[in-house]
Amino acid sequence: MIRILHDAADTALPTARADGESLWLDRTDVERATGWAWKPEGLCRDDTCLLLPRHGKAITDGDRLDVASMWRQAGWPIVHDDAAQIWVLGEGAAQRAEALSSGEAPDFELPDLDGKTHRLSDYRGRRVFLVSWASW
Repeated sequence: MIRILHDAADTALPTARADGESLWLDRTDVERATGWAWKPEGLCRDDTCLLLPRHGKAITDGDRLDVASMWRQAGWPIVHDDAAQIWVLGEGAAQRAEALSSGEAPDFELPDLDGKTHRLSDYRGRRVFLVSWASW
């Protein structure tokens, strides 16, 4: 089963298919894994749409889209581990810079020591002290 890591989410997709440097997802899986809706004009999120290319390598096959090719066309980073069947879809530098310029932390969720999940947005309007540690 292929897993996609994107935008602080880990999505397992049993119907996804990897073929070399291509990652084929159906319409519902594209949106579920990336947050981008596949519309006739391209991939869209909020007020932004990435147009599907009309020439060159075909990135659609019926109701499946080669998300890896689309990601590369947008100039966004993408890496994968064939053995583990994990794909990581990064964001472009412009999107990351825009998000950081607001001074607002991106929303994320983490479990506490009892396993209860907490989202940063649950504490909006309150001061939050976050401590992180890594063993490496």
